Amino acid sequence: MRRGKDMEARKFSAKAAKSAFGGLFRSKASYLVGFIVSLVFVLCGVALAIFAPTELSNLVNVITVAVKLHVEIPMSEVAHYAIVLICFYAASFCCTFASGFIMNTISNLYARDLRTSIEDKINSLPLAYFDSHQFGDILSRITNDVDNIAQNLAASISTILQSVAMLLGVLAMMFVKSWQLALTCIASLPILLLLILLMGKLAFPQFRARQKVLGELNGVIEENYSGQMVIKAFGNEHLEREQFNGPNKRLAKSMFLGEAYMGMLQPAMNFVSYLSYAGVLLVGGLLLIQGDSRVDYGRLAEFLVYVNLFQSPLSSLSQSMNSLSSASAASARVYEFLAEASLPSESGKRLRLLQNGKDSIRGEVEFRHVCFSYDPSREIIHDFSAKVKAGSKVAIVGPTGAGKTTMVNLLMRFYETSSGSILIDGVDTKDITREELHEIFGMVLQDTWVFQGTLRENLVFNTKGIGEGQIQAALKATHLLHYVKTLPGGLDYEIKDGSSLSSGEKQLLTITRAMLRSCPLLILDEATSNVDTRTEERIQKAMDALTKGRTSFVIAHRLSTIKNADLILVMKDGNIIEQGNHEELMKQNGFYASLYNSQFAFE
Repeated sequence: MRRGKDMEARKFSAKAAKSAFGGLFRSKASYLVGFIVSLVFVLCGVALAIFAPTELSNLVNVITVAVKLHVEIPMSEVAHYAIVLICFYAASFCCTFASGFIMNTISNLYARDLRTSIEDKINSLPLAYFDSHQFGDILSRITNDVDNIAQNLAASISTILQSVAMLLGVLAMMFVKSWQLALTCIASLPILLLLILLMGKLAFPQFRARQKVLGELNGVIEENYSGQMVIKAFGNEHLEREQFNGPNKRLAKSMFLGEAYMGMLQPAMNFVSYLSYAGVLLVGGLLLIQGDSRVDYGRLAEFLVYVNLFQSPLSSLSQSMNSLSSASAASARVYEFLAEASLPSESGKRLRLLQNGKDSIRGEVEFRHVCFSYDPSREIIHDFSAKVKAGSKVAIVGPTGAGKTTMVNLLMRFYETSSGSILIDGVDTKDITREELHEIFGMVLQDTWVFQGTLRENLVFNTKGIGEGQIQAALKATHLLHYVKTLPGGLDYEIKDGSSLSSGEKQLLTITRAMLRSCPLLILDEATSNVDTRTEERIQKAMDALTKGRTSFVIAHRLSTIKNADLILVMKDGNIIEQGNHEELMKQNGFYASLYNSQFAFE
């Protein structure tokens, strides 16, 4: 069992690393070009660093020979070798800097592209996805995971490229110079490589768990923040703290274990490095005493530099394993999200309703044997059928959970029907692109929404060709004009986070937005639910004017607001149990009459 889990972890680790690197090079050809240029700079920098110790050897030998012969040290030769040595290292530095700069640029651009891809993915996902996933987890993938990739992927790639090139180059140079000293230097390498692989294998699952728990923790924090008023009102702080402490402790544990595993490598690297220095000095000293012609003081000094050049990449590789594990775990989460099933492409569909403009749409709507379920095991809408005449005002009423809002969601194709069809002017909505369908509907939802920006931007909101006069008229119709004039800057008043507006003002703002959109069909989902009775009375006439001549679907708990509806559909348990206008339904003395009388009794 344990072995199976280890195999699965190794496969997942390899897959995650592959997604990190593969995704980088698949996204744009220019990134591959930049990578190649960076690789060229890396090789040049490594070559310069590898050949520099030869000049150091020459410098040491010039001095030691002069000392042995008791002659004056030739300072011109010393200066020559010193200048060449400095030039080698300076050029190596420039090449390494250029390589790192290119990789960091590519990494940041790649992170930008990933954020764009995630944003596009969010816009293409069905609403059902957001019903089953925490917002905080999605936000964590956009911010924490992408930032993790941007910071660690470039560092790990640059380090790996430079370290591998340095290791191979130094190894080759050492064997060319002295195979005895080369073997002394690399004697402990197998043990060190085994330790690096082992620590990486142990650390990766912890980094993966860290990213996952971080998304969960962000979800808890987001829910606590948005529900602070309810939490405080019910005195539920201690339970919320327990919900927070669970993922917080798991996050701390995974971070501790991941860093602890990777933290073992540096002390091990230092230990091996000290042994290599001592071994080279010991073996080199013995070779000097034995009079080996290939070893002199300069060569010994040269090899001490090679030991450092050989050990430094190993140390860097161990650290880059940390970065690569973290970036790979983050990349796996990002690509897991990007792999989610999007809404089907509608590029092959042509305009069916808007080909002659909005004015050509009559607004006839028909529901034919519509069935729908969020969960396959529990059907919400059962064989729903209804015909709505053009320009009619249709009210959908019923108890909570009857399926009222679900019907509107199906009409807008926020969700797809399980069976049956919905037709507008005889055209099946499945044959219409969502973009075209949404263009002909104006909506006022139960949950009001305003965004950061000016009041004018919130009102116009993706509706082109709106003039000042139209805005003023709409504001007047919803009794917002006087309020807007009292705001600093009027229509140019800056809305920061929506907290400066009351619930009623936000609701009126969204109603005004729907007026300006001037669509042939209208949906009012509990449009007056967040408005007090006095404000409701003030806007009711404006709403009647808005719905006049437009096919309108109104969902309301306050039955007094839909008495003038042309058709009232009474829903219960996903079925239409009654239909007709207010007078007809009251005469039937059925479910609707019971609902209306119960509300009237408490008003």
